[in-house]
Amino acid sequence: MPTSSSITEARLALGQRLRRLREDNGLTAAELARRCGWDRAKCSRIENGRAPASPETIRAWAQACRAESEAEDLIEAARSIEVMYVEWRSMEGRGLRPAQDLVRPLWARTKDFKSYSQNLIPGPLQTEEYTRTVLTAIRERRRLTDDVEEAVASRVEKQKVLNDPAKKFAFVLEETVLYRRVGQPGVMAEQLGHLVKAAVLPNVLIGIIPRTTDRTLMPPVEDFWIFDERQVNVELVSAYLTVKQKHEVNLYLDDFRRLTELAVHGGPVFNLIADALRF
Repeated sequence: MPTSSSITEARLALGQRLRRLREDNGLTAAELARRCGWDRAKCSRIENGRAPASPETIRAWAQACRAESEAEDLIEAARSIEVMYVEWRSMEGRGLRPAQDLVRPLWARTKDFKSYSQNLIPGPLQTEEYTRTVLTAIRERRRLTDDVEEAVASRVEKQKVLNDPAKKFAFVLEETVLYRRVGQPGVMAEQLGHLVKAAVLPNVLIGIIPRTTDRTLMPPVEDFWIFDERQVNVELVSAYLTVKQKHEVNLYLDDFRRLTELAVHGGPVFNLIADALRF
Protein backbone atom coordinates (compact mmCIF):
# COMPACT_ATOMS: atom_id res chain seq x y z
CA MET A 1 0.00 0.00 0.00
CA PRO A 2 1.39 3.45 -0.89
CA THR A 3 2.21 5.82 1.93
CA SER A 4 4.74 8.64 1.94
CA SER A 5 6.62 6.65 -0.73
CA SER A 6 3.95 7.98 -3.10
CA ILE A 7 5.64 11.37 -2.88
CA THR A 8 9.02 9.93 -3.82
CA GLU A 9 7.51 7.99 -6.72
CA ALA A 10 5.69 11.07 -8.01
CA ARG A 11 8.86 13.15 -7.75
CA LEU A 12 10.76 10.45 -9.61
CA ALA A 13 8.17 10.46 -12.41
CA LEU A 14 8.51 14.23 -12.71
CA GLY A 15 12.30 13.90 -12.64
CA GLN A 16 12.15 11.41 -15.50
CA ARG A 17 10.09 13.88 -17.54
CA LEU A 18 12.70 16.56 -16.92
CA ARG A 19 15.49 14.13 -17.83
CA ARG A 20 13.80 13.30 -21.14
CA LEU A 21 13.47 17.02 -21.82
CA ARG A 22 17.22 17.43 -21.26
CA GLU A 23 18.19 14.39 -23.30
CA ASP A 24 15.85 15.28 -26.18
CA ASN A 25 17.73 18.56 -26.43
CA GLY A 26 21.09 16.78 -26.45
CA LEU A 27 22.22 18.21 -23.11
CA THR A 28 24.26 16.46 -20.47
CA ALA A 29 23.43 17.10 -16.82
CA ALA A 30 26.68 19.02 -16.52
CA GLU A 31 25.81 21.29 -19.46
CA LEU A 32 22.29 21.93 -18.16
CA ALA A 33 23.69 22.82 -14.74
CA ARG A 34 26.21 25.17 -16.35
CA ARG A 35 23.52 26.96 -18.37
CA CYS A 36 21.34 27.41 -15.30
CA GLY A 37 24.16 28.29 -12.92
CA TRP A 38 23.57 25.29 -10.67
CA ASP A 39 25.67 22.65 -9.03
CA ARG A 40 25.53 19.50 -11.18
CA ALA A 41 24.31 17.52 -8.17
CA LYS A 42 21.07 19.54 -8.21
CA CYS A 43 20.12 18.08 -11.59
CA SER A 44 20.85 14.56 -10.37
CA ARG A 45 18.79 14.97 -7.19
CA ILE A 46 15.77 16.27 -9.11
CA GLU A 47 15.96 13.68 -11.88
CA ASN A 48 16.20 10.86 -9.34
CA GLY A 49 13.30 12.10 -7.23
CA ARG A 50 15.45 12.95 -4.23
CA ALA A 51 14.59 16.66 -4.23
CA PRO A 52 11.55 18.76 -5.19
CA ALA A 53 11.66 21.10 -8.18
CA SER A 54 10.50 24.67 -7.55
CA PRO A 55 8.60 26.64 -10.23
CA GLU A 56 11.71 28.79 -10.77
CA THR A 57 13.86 25.69 -11.24
CA ILE A 58 11.42 24.18 -13.73
CA ARG A 59 11.19 27.40 -15.74
CA ALA A 60 14.98 27.64 -15.94
CA TRP A 61 15.21 23.96 -16.90
CA ALA A 62 12.61 24.33 -19.66
CA GLN A 63 14.26 27.50 -20.98
CA ALA A 64 17.69 25.83 -21.11
CA CYS A 65 16.11 22.96 -23.05
CA ARG A 66 14.25 25.34 -25.42
CA ALA A 67 10.94 23.91 -24.17
CA GLU A 68 9.35 26.93 -22.52
CA SER A 69 5.90 25.80 -23.69
CA GLU A 70 6.09 22.77 -21.39
CA ALA A 71 7.03 24.71 -18.27
CA GLU A 72 3.55 25.42 -16.90
CA ASP A 73 2.41 21.81 -17.25
CA LEU A 74 5.53 20.64 -15.42
CA ILE A 75 5.03 23.27 -12.71
CA GLU A 76 1.44 22.14 -12.18
CA ALA A 77 2.62 18.53 -11.87
CA ALA A 78 5.19 19.60 -9.26
CA ARG A 79 2.58 21.54 -7.28
CA SER A 80 0.21 18.58 -7.21
CA ILE A 81 3.02 16.46 -5.75
CA GLU A 82 3.78 18.86 -2.93
CA VAL A 83 0.14 19.23 -1.81
CA MET A 84 -0.09 15.43 -1.46
CA TYR A 85 1.95 15.58 1.73
CA VAL A 86 1.08 18.21 4.33
CA GLU A 87 2.88 18.21 7.66
CA TRP A 88 0.60 18.35 10.70
CA ARG A 89 2.46 21.40 12.00
CA SER A 90 1.52 23.22 8.80
CA MET A 91 -2.12 22.10 8.81
CA GLU A 92 -2.56 22.78 12.52
CA GLY A 93 -0.43 25.91 12.65
CA ARG A 94 -3.43 28.05 13.64
CA GLY A 95 -4.97 25.44 15.91
CA LEU A 96 -7.16 22.36 15.66
CA ARG A 97 -10.37 24.09 14.58
CA PRO A 98 -9.02 25.29 11.18
CA ALA A 99 -7.73 21.77 10.48
CA GLN A 100 -11.22 20.38 11.16
CA ASP A 101 -12.88 23.03 9.00
CA LEU A 102 -10.47 22.42 6.14
CA VAL A 103 -11.94 19.03 5.25
CA ARG A 104 -15.63 19.91 5.66
CA PRO A 105 -16.19 20.76 1.96
CA LEU A 106 -14.81 17.35 1.01
CA TRP A 107 -17.15 15.65 3.45
CA ALA A 108 -20.11 17.69 2.23
CA ARG A 109 -19.71 16.66 -1.42
CA THR A 110 -18.73 13.01 -0.85
CA LYS A 111 -21.46 10.40 -1.22
CA ASP A 112 -19.50 7.18 -0.67
CA PHE A 113 -17.19 6.93 2.35
CA LYS A 114 -14.88 4.04 3.15
CA SER A 115 -12.79 4.04 6.33
CA TYR A 116 -10.25 1.69 7.85
CA SER A 117 -8.92 2.17 11.38
CA GLN A 118 -6.49 0.26 13.55
CA ASN A 119 -5.89 3.06 16.06
CA LEU A 120 -9.02 5.00 17.02
CA ILE A 121 -12.76 5.00 16.53
CA PRO A 122 -13.31 6.86 13.22
CA GLY A 123 -14.37 10.50 13.59
CA PRO A 124 -18.04 10.20 12.50
CA LEU A 125 -18.57 7.38 15.00
CA GLN A 126 -17.02 9.19 17.97
CA THR A 127 -18.94 10.55 20.94
CA GLU A 128 -18.34 14.17 21.86
CA GLU A 129 -16.33 13.22 24.96
CA TYR A 130 -14.19 10.71 23.05
CA THR A 131 -13.45 13.41 20.47
CA ARG A 132 -12.63 15.92 23.20
CA THR A 133 -10.21 13.50 24.83
CA VAL A 134 -8.46 12.71 21.53
CA LEU A 135 -8.13 16.35 20.47
CA THR A 136 -6.93 17.44 23.91
CA ALA A 137 -4.16 14.85 23.75
CA ILE A 138 -3.17 16.03 20.26
CA ARG A 139 -3.07 19.66 21.40
CA GLU A 140 -0.85 18.82 24.36
CA ARG A 141 1.44 16.52 22.39
CA ARG A 142 1.95 19.00 19.55
CA ARG A 143 1.84 22.10 21.76
CA LEU A 144 -0.89 23.78 19.75
CA THR A 145 -3.19 26.72 20.40
CA ASP A 146 -5.89 25.72 22.88
CA ASP A 147 -9.00 25.74 20.71
CA VAL A 148 -10.11 22.22 21.60
CA GLU A 149 -13.73 23.18 22.32
CA GLU A 150 -14.03 24.96 18.98
CA ALA A 151 -12.49 21.94 17.24
CA VAL A 152 -14.89 19.59 19.03
CA ALA A 153 -17.83 21.73 17.91
CA SER A 154 -16.59 21.58 14.32
CA ARG A 155 -16.14 17.80 14.49
CA VAL A 156 -19.63 17.33 15.97
CA GLU A 157 -21.10 19.46 13.18
CA LYS A 158 -19.23 17.40 10.58
CA GLN A 159 -20.62 14.18 12.10
CA LYS A 160 -24.11 15.16 10.93
CA VAL A 161 -23.24 13.70 7.52
CA LEU A 162 -23.79 10.29 9.11
CA ASN A 163 -27.52 11.03 9.25
CA ASP A 164 -27.75 11.95 5.57
CA PRO A 165 -29.51 9.05 3.80
CA ALA A 166 -27.93 10.13 0.50
CA LYS A 167 -24.51 9.22 1.87
CA LYS A 168 -23.27 5.71 2.61
CA PHE A 169 -20.50 4.68 4.97
CA ALA A 170 -18.45 1.50 5.21
CA PHE A 171 -16.19 1.23 8.25
CA VAL A 172 -13.64 -1.48 8.97
CA LEU A 173 -12.08 -1.47 12.44
CA GLU A 174 -9.53 -3.70 14.07
CA GLU A 175 -10.99 -5.29 17.21
CA THR A 176 -8.08 -3.81 19.17
CA VAL A 177 -9.65 -0.35 18.65
CA LEU A 178 -12.45 -1.41 21.00
CA TYR A 179 -9.94 -2.12 23.76
CA ARG A 180 -7.62 0.85 23.25
CA ARG A 181 -8.53 3.02 26.20
CA VAL A 182 -9.14 6.70 25.43
CA GLY A 183 -9.84 8.74 28.56
CA GLN A 184 -11.58 7.40 31.63
CA PRO A 185 -13.46 4.07 31.58
CA GLY A 186 -16.75 5.93 31.35
CA VAL A 187 -15.65 7.58 28.11
CA MET A 188 -14.98 4.21 26.50
CA ALA A 189 -18.22 2.69 27.79
CA GLU A 190 -20.22 5.55 26.32
CA GLN A 191 -18.26 5.30 23.07
CA LEU A 192 -18.87 1.59 22.65
CA GLY A 193 -22.56 2.07 23.36
CA HIS A 194 -22.65 4.80 20.72
CA LEU A 195 -20.97 2.45 18.26
CA VAL A 196 -23.83 -0.02 18.70
CA LYS A 197 -26.36 2.71 17.85
CA ALA A 198 -24.40 3.75 14.75
CA ALA A 199 -24.18 0.16 13.54
CA VAL A 200 -27.95 -0.05 13.03
CA LEU A 201 -28.18 3.05 10.83
CA PRO A 202 -29.42 2.02 7.37
CA ASN A 203 -26.62 3.83 5.50
CA VAL A 204 -23.82 2.57 7.77
CA LEU A 205 -21.95 -0.74 7.53
CA ILE A 206 -19.50 -1.52 10.32
CA GLY A 207 -17.10 -4.43 10.07
CA ILE A 208 -14.69 -5.50 12.79
CA ILE A 209 -11.62 -7.68 12.21
CA PRO A 210 -11.29 -10.07 15.18
CA ARG A 211 -7.95 -10.18 16.98
CA THR A 212 -7.67 -13.90 16.27
CA THR A 213 -7.86 -13.47 12.48
CA ASP A 214 -4.94 -14.81 10.42
CA ARG A 215 -3.21 -11.67 9.07
CA THR A 216 -0.50 -13.35 7.01
CA LEU A 217 -1.78 -12.01 3.68
CA MET A 218 -3.28 -8.72 4.88
CA PRO A 219 -1.65 -7.21 7.99
CA PRO A 220 -2.91 -4.02 9.66
CA VAL A 221 -1.99 -0.82 7.80
CA GLU A 222 -2.20 2.94 8.42
CA ASP A 223 -5.63 4.43 9.06
CA PHE A 224 -7.12 5.73 5.82
CA TRP A 225 -10.26 7.16 4.24
CA ILE A 226 -11.51 6.74 0.66
CA PHE A 227 -13.85 9.41 -0.70
CA ASP A 228 -16.10 8.47 -3.65
CA GLU A 229 -13.35 6.06 -4.77
CA ARG A 230 -11.48 9.11 -6.13
CA GLN A 231 -9.38 10.37 -3.23
CA VAL A 232 -7.60 8.75 -0.31
CA ASN A 233 -6.49 10.50 2.87
CA VAL A 234 -3.95 8.79 5.12
CA GLU A 235 -2.99 9.97 8.60
CA LEU A 236 0.72 9.39 9.17
CA VAL A 237 2.65 10.22 12.34
CA SER A 238 4.16 13.37 10.86
CA ALA A 239 1.82 14.33 8.08
CA TYR A 240 -1.51 14.14 6.27
CA LEU A 241 -1.24 12.36 2.92
CA THR A 242 -3.66 12.91 0.04
CA VAL A 243 -3.67 10.44 -2.85
CA LYS A 244 -5.58 11.10 -6.07
CA GLN A 245 -3.71 9.17 -8.75
CA LYS A 246 -6.10 6.51 -9.99
CA HIS A 247 -3.68 3.58 -9.85
CA GLU A 248 -2.80 4.39 -6.23
CA VAL A 249 -6.45 4.91 -5.23
CA ASN A 250 -7.12 1.48 -6.72
CA LEU A 251 -4.45 -0.02 -4.45
CA TYR A 252 -6.29 1.33 -1.43
CA LEU A 253 -9.59 0.07 -2.81
CA ASP A 254 -8.08 -3.40 -3.22
CA ASP A 255 -6.75 -3.37 0.34
CA PHE A 256 -10.08 -2.10 1.68
CA ARG A 257 -11.80 -5.01 -0.07
CA ARG A 258 -9.37 -7.47 1.51
CA LEU A 259 -9.79 -5.91 4.95
CA THR A 260 -13.58 -6.03 4.55
CA GLU A 261 -13.38 -9.73 3.72
CA LEU A 262 -11.46 -10.34 6.96
CA ALA A 263 -14.06 -8.47 9.03
CA VAL A 264 -17.22 -9.82 10.60
CA HIS A 265 -20.51 -7.97 10.14
CA GLY A 266 -23.99 -7.96 11.60
CA GLY A 267 -24.58 -9.96 14.79
CA PRO A 268 -20.91 -10.83 15.41
CA VAL A 269 -20.09 -7.11 15.48
CA PHE A 270 -22.48 -6.58 18.37
CA ASN A 271 -20.98 -9.59 20.15
CA LEU A 272 -17.46 -8.16 19.86
CA ILE A 273 -18.60 -4.78 21.15
CA ALA A 274 -20.41 -6.46 24.05
CA ASP A 275 -17.23 -8.39 24.91
CA ALA A 276 -15.26 -5.13 24.96
CA LEU A 277 -17.85 -3.50 27.21
CA ARG A 278 -17.42 -6.34 29.72
CA PHE A 279 -13.63 -6.06 29.63
